[in-house]
Amino acid sequence: MKASVFLYPWDVVGDPDAPRRLAGLGVEQVTLASAYHSTRAVTPRHPRHRIVTAEYAAVLYPPGERWRGRRLRPYAAGDWAPGDAYAEAAEALAGAGFEVHSWVVLAHNSRLGAEYPDVCVVNAYGDRYPWAPCIAQPATRAYLVELAAEAAVRPGARGTELESCGWYGFAHLNAHDKTGGVALGDAGQYLMSLCFCPVCRGGYEESGLDPDELAGLVRAALEPVWAGGASDRLPDADWVRVTLGYRSRVARELQEAVVAAVRAAADGGFRVLLHADPVAYHCGANAGVDPAHVMAVADGVVVPCAGGAGLVGPFAESAGAASVVAANLTVVSGMGGRPDSLAQDVARAADLGATELRLYHAGLASNADLDAVRKFFCQKH
Repeated sequence: MKASVFLYPWDVVGDPDAPRRLAGLGVEQVTLASAYHSTRAVTPRHPRHRIVTAEYAAVLYPPGERWRGRRLRPYAAGDWAPGDAYAEAAEALAGAGFEVHSWVVLAHNSRLGAEYPDVCVVNAYGDRYPWAPCIAQPATRAYLVELAAEAAVRPGARGTELESCGWYGFAHLNAHDKTGGVALGDAGQYLMSLCFCPVCRGGYEESGLDPDELAGLVRAALEPVWAGGASDRLPDADWVRVTLGYRSRVARELQEAVVAAVRAAADGGFRVLLHADPVAYHCGANAGVDPAHVMAVADGVVVPCAGGAGLVGPFAESAGAASVVAANLTVVSGMGGRPDSLAQDVARAADLGATELRLYHAGLASNADLDAVRKFFCQKH
């Protein structure tokens, strides 16, 4: 199967040996970040630094003129990715023989939320999530569609992978995170991610729900969770089904608009993949989707497999002959990855219908992790 490794531009820029080292892994493609959220990242082999602190969500290239006069617009990166860091890294990687695809983070932006709190998700308690723009808001949606078109179609990119293309919510390591004291479970994560901003309140009303009564139902459903009773099952109630229906419709509309905008901006043959989860109510980097819908809209998906390859199957069942179902395997041991078990994990993903591999993350991995990746691909070839 074709394989790609994830990278940040700062893994390559300033390190002339990086493309050669990566070429020795035996993979054909690099998925290179062009728009990314705030992070603190290790760079184990870079000759100039060991830690990169990306202080806020930014595009890793100079934002274009299309943003002039717009209220919501992307931020240029600071000294962690100055100038056109994406283009510089992409050119060096292409020169080493890699096919380069862009990696775009959309609805995850804490600086945007801090500066424009009105665009954020608001939970049933009235708390705002500055890291999570509400995708139901027309201004937010327009911003995300425009960002996707610009950040995806960078010079030399042959395709793109869109992360957080759907609802973001509670789950996020925000600054020094202190939320692990109560285990929410999947159901609690969903309930704490339901948005009650003015637009979503209107959406619930149009769906036949009183938003104030709904907020009370959500808070009541969460009370056992705060007492220590985490659950992976949502309440069997009409209000749950109605909220999920509303949110699924909003997410589908965003995904359709984003994919259409990227394709309109790109040349023919440009491939558009979404980071996705087949459980519709899941929120976050791998947005919950309807597999049949997303496989009909995009060219394929990147599926999280850190906990096993089980999520691959629903997408494979809806895939067409040319669809991509890429299994995303973590190969950083310190982040729970299993690079020494690649053979078994790849075989399992292939059995479930994966057509490609994604390896997270070549820039963060230790030398020993990369040696295990290299060993696997050398044996395959």
